[in-house]
Amino acid sequence: MIDAYPMRTIQPDEFADWLRMVADTWGQDYTDRDVEAVRAVVGSDLPRMLGAFDGDQPVGGTGSYRRLLTLPGGRPTPIAAVNWVGVAATHRRRGILTALTRRQLTTLHETGAEPIAVLAAAEAAIYGRFGYGIAGSRLRLTVDSRSAAFGPDVPPITGTVRRVQPADARPLLAQIYDAVRRTTVGWTDRTEQFWHTRLDDPEHERDGATALRLVVHDAPDGTPDGYALYRLRHPAVQLVELAAAAPAAHAALWRYLLDLDLHPEVEGNAALDEPLPHLLFEARAVTATVHDQLHVRLVDVERALAARAYVVPVDVVLDVTDRFCPWNTGRYHLAADHTGVTCEPTRAPADVRLSAAELGAVFLGGTSLATLAAAGRVEELRPGGVSRCAAAFRGEREPFYPGGAAFPVY
Repeated sequence: MIDAYPMRTIQPDEFADWLRMVADTWGQDYTDRDVEAVRAVVGSDLPRMLGAFDGDQPVGGTGSYRRLLTLPGGRPTPIAAVNWVGVAATHRRRGILTALTRRQLTTLHETGAEPIAVLAAAEAAIYGRFGYGIAGSRLRLTVDSRSAAFGPDVPPITGTVRRVQPADARPLLAQIYDAVRRTTVGWTDRTEQFWHTRLDDPEHERDGATALRLVVHDAPDGTPDGYALYRLRHPAVQLVELAAAAPAAHAALWRYLLDLDLHPEVEGNAALDEPLPHLLFEARAVTATVHDQLHVRLVDVERALAARAYVVPVDVVLDVTDRFCPWNTGRYHLAADHTGVTCEPTRAPADVRLSAAELGAVFLGGTSLATLAAAGRVEELRPGGVSRCAAAFRGEREPFYPGGAAFPVY
């Protein structure tokens, strides 16, 4: 049946109809302004946008942007940031999404493009069948400002916080953001078009909240080292994004947000290991729910595993199964120490057997391989294999992306 819906790269004159079809699957209406804003973001990546067609009508889509993602060890590495995934309601359950995803991953592999694909899923259950694993989650925080006094052992807040107009601050924000993202696992680079989208603030997308507000933290020597983007909608301060290059900036920005008058709550996204509860005298002022965020797919296992660093030396053989991208199936000798990382195909006996989805889940150092083994999703073939791999893959901090759910757009 899938042969009835040919797939091809989206042409410029097809872009608006294709984009509106995908937006409709998300329950959104895109104006001409919205379409042109996305067209500007897509830019030279238009050949990476794929559509499935019924006659001349687009009925399915997927696309990706070329981005740099910071991996464990502080390594900005090329990824395919996947977005614009959708199938028209009239054409679901016909294999269109599977065919588009297979085409996308196969093209990345055959052209030697990015060895890693990353996305933020609208529904967490969709992408495991394509070999994606949940590699990073986010907390959805609500903080009761009335109970959010800092603890007695928290160092005094230093530096100053100042209001800045977002439209005037893009170079400053880019400077701070870039300093943070180079050392923070899960953060991507942001070129000019992505900053434009991040700071674009049309009234119809505010859902009754105010326009964007921005505060910048300056260290005692006057160096800007943090910022917070937020909106106000009673009773909450809606935190949009916070970036801090130093603990003092992080504490000062949170103190500012918690002290805003007439808004007894602060809501926003944060990493699983957000430090805020450890600043507060009453940690229960923070309540949170966990949501999946970064889904990772290793397009080429050999190149992907060699691209990141490992926190302890490791010398293991992984037996990888990959039904969706069969070129990855096989055994790989992964060796890492202070001199570097190598990953090569091998016929040696394996220490651990796992699927590509599990490998994607542990890739950013968040999900523990030992946890997956406890769930029966990783098989230990040699004693100690799981513990050695788990220790090596684990990161110092939890991976997180500050763009919230809309990962590749910002």
